[in-house]
Amino acid sequence: MVSAQQPEGVSPQPTAATARYELLTLGDELLLGLTANGHLTFIGGQLGRRGALLQRNITITDEADAIVAQFRESWARSNVVITTGGLGPTCDDRTREAIAEVLGQKLVFEPTIEKAIEERFARFGRKMTANNLKQAYVFERGEVLPNANGTAPGLWVEQDGRVLVMLPGPPNELQPMFIDQVVPRLARLGLLTEREAYVQLRTAGIGESALETKLQPIFDRHGAGLSVAFCAHQGAVDCRVSSPTGALSYAQLEAVAGECAQLLEDDFVCYGHDTLAHVCAELLRTQEKRIAVVETATGGLLSNAFSESCGACKFFAGGVVCCSNDAKMQLLDVPECLLLQHGAVSDEAAVAMVTGAAENLAADYALAVTGFAGGATGAGGNPVGTIFIALFSPIGVWSKKLSYPGPRSTVKVRAVNAALDWLRRELLRVQRGGVVPVRRTGVMQ
Repeated sequence: MVSAQQPEGVSPQPTAATARYELLTLGDELLLGLTANGHLTFIGGQLGRRGALLQRNITITDEADAIVAQFRESWARSNVVITTGGLGPTCDDRTREAIAEVLGQKLVFEPTIEKAIEERFARFGRKMTANNLKQAYVFERGEVLPNANGTAPGLWVEQDGRVLVMLPGPPNELQPMFIDQVVPRLARLGLLTEREAYVQLRTAGIGESALETKLQPIFDRHGAGLSVAFCAHQGAVDCRVSSPTGALSYAQLEAVAGECAQLLEDDFVCYGHDTLAHVCAELLRTQEKRIAVVETATGGLLSNAFSESCGACKFFAGGVVCCSNDAKMQLLDVPECLLLQHGAVSDEAAVAMVTGAAENLAADYALAVTGFAGGATGAGGNPVGTIFIALFSPIGVWSKKLSYPGPRSTVKVRAVNAALDWLRRELLRVQRGGVVPVRRTGVMQ
């Protein structure tokens, strides 16, 4: 049985800022590289939003001895231990039993869980096998976190002045459980802040170093009580302002962020965590306009970005992924002579594609992406990483050439973000009343 004394070096009454969090991600599939460890990114990010720092993440095998040894160490030194995986019905799901041994707790059968599992199988028209009953065993001195998206419930234990949170491995089960159940519980215990601990500005079209240089005069005026952090993405940068010492109130942080947003003008995307696609979607909804997309190099990523928004049919007319010239001609009415003369990766092709998408899908706006994302040598003087994007709007059609050296996956994400940011800026211009009543077609360098 683990001693009830506080972990060494940790405050006896921990807060979000002082509590030690450790995450144990379990599963051979993680160590073999068969599954990416997205739990670290997700849980670390959620804790960070509420003022807590995830001190350590350890990934271990499914073997019971390894689970016991690592949990014993983490439990002795932490205020909160979170585990993921190993709660399912199969023989390699050993987390529950191994941790019960360390805690000195019995596992007891919970009939309500059995009933929930049976009902879930019945909804899918399947018969429950006996091994599923393994998931109905819970700690005798613990609580159950219901799982609305799977059969394995989460488990919650408060013991020895510490908190244990055990979550199922599938992300679609873990993530809503963590947001809806775990975060509120930890906040009630004072181990997370009741609201986000920082104000985040999301920016696009400006690099990390340029962003810091531009905003530094604002930061300097607020002294040491202000903490600033940057996080660069592909074509976007987040800036977080916080006050770990409490010298600045949340209202003051919002005022600092407001100054920054005003200075950044159109490089400012939003406060918080909304995606570029979501911001564009809200602008399209507000203006009662529809968007269509056509893409080759990005292979459907741009369409997917829009379809992630709830109620996408209200603003998203549709998308076309057409890699062959025949598809461009048949689906978008791109002239064959244009493709032969200029090539499928060109300003001219991008303009023809985006125009065809807007006209054939009856959209007010359209975006096109074509280029050499990687895995090929390019053509016509265009190296790998050459991207052409085009924008169709009610007042004009434009295209521009971009160059993004790097892996194929990076080029694709940057191309999508560049297209979305271009659309966002055009929609903002229209929203402000900057509409030019002459239809234009051209190339932007």
